[in-house]
Amino acid sequence: MANDATAPITQDLVTIPRKLPEGDKTNLVGLTRDQLREALLAIGTPEKQVKMRVGQIWQWIYQKGVRTFADMTNLAKDYRATLEQHFVIELPEVVSRQVSDDGTRKYLVRIAGGHEVETVYIPEEDRGTLCISSQVGCTLTCSFCHTGTQKLVRNLTAGEIIGQVMLARDDLGEWPRPGRHPKDETRLLSNIVLMGMGEPLYNFENVRDAMKIAMDPEGISLSRRRITLSTSGVVPEIARTAEEIGCLLAISFHATTDEIRDKLVPINKRWNIATLLDALRDYPRLSNSERITFEYVMLKGVNDSDEAARRLVQLIRGIPAKINLIPFNEWPGAPYERSDWKRIRSFADIIYKAGYASPIRTPRGEDIMAACGQLKSATERARKSRAQIAAEAGLD
Repeated sequence: MANDATAPITQDLVTIPRKLPEGDKTNLVGLTRDQLREALLAIGTPEKQVKMRVGQIWQWIYQKGVRTFADMTNLAKDYRATLEQHFVIELPEVVSRQVSDDGTRKYLVRIAGGHEVETVYIPEEDRGTLCISSQVGCTLTCSFCHTGTQKLVRNLTAGEIIGQVMLARDDLGEWPRPGRHPKDETRLLSNIVLMGMGEPLYNFENVRDAMKIAMDPEGISLSRRRITLSTSGVVPEIARTAEEIGCLLAISFHATTDEIRDKLVPINKRWNIATLLDALRDYPRLSNSERITFEYVMLKGVNDSDEAARRLVQLIRGIPAKINLIPFNEWPGAPYERSDWKRIRSFADIIYKAGYASPIRTPRGEDIMAACGQLKSATERARKSRAQIAAEAGLD
């Protein structure tokens, strides 16, 4: 687990093969257009037809939500049979679905190998945001984050990442009705945030490929401005994110001195605040983004003073930015408390008067442990509980 200055930039983690055990069929979900082209050529699709076939299959999977080749009615029956022989269209399995009193939906999702991650859908008046995971567990050990207490297991594949978007659209009934163009449909899932389990920039290639599928105009077709990637500050990958994905960027910032950030966000020991801010100054220009979001969790007596607010304003000066203030979402055994509302409002007021938007995020889904920083798969919570029980009984 990467929790100090010696952490590697990339992870030597397995990304599981695309081949599935049942008949060694390849899952088409998550393949890039180029990978799909190669896969179709490998089963004998004529070179002169392959571009058209890629487009047809792509639209069936990502625009219409079709899961069987038999339903791909603009393909010849014998070609559909060949596809059936070699490929599957398979999503991660929804193990459980919880709905909060405020309408937030949390999905416990099982991926290959029996591992589980969590995905959260947050409905709002003007949008519907899906918070998706990029790793099983997390590379980092941010001390205020429940997910950070779950050890990293592996990276998710591109198919497992985009599969979370697709299964949420299943649950929301959002695939276009037959005969309707997708642009005529109401978007219940209008935004994606890579703020679930894991550090997206430690799984860059799979995150990039999944988001390119999400943005593809012949498929799910979300604007890059509707996708926000949140990172704790993997500095070498920030410019690459601008160039190869181009989505909006959010930074898990949370402190205004290296001393405090080293404790809250240990990756700071490798890339400190000054180094991170230097990397961020070019991001809006490189990605053609409007501004960077700085996420700042409000921890009572730790990072919530007026002095910290003034330092924050000085640090980000010159960077087009907004600051999201996040009331700490408590979890069992958490070492911190949420700042008082009066303190949060005072902090926000200082930032606002300095000319920055400083919205205070309304906690959502707290009753089902779906709020920011609370995600941790139920099986991992259970394992920890059993371990604690064993320790208390003197059995470990």
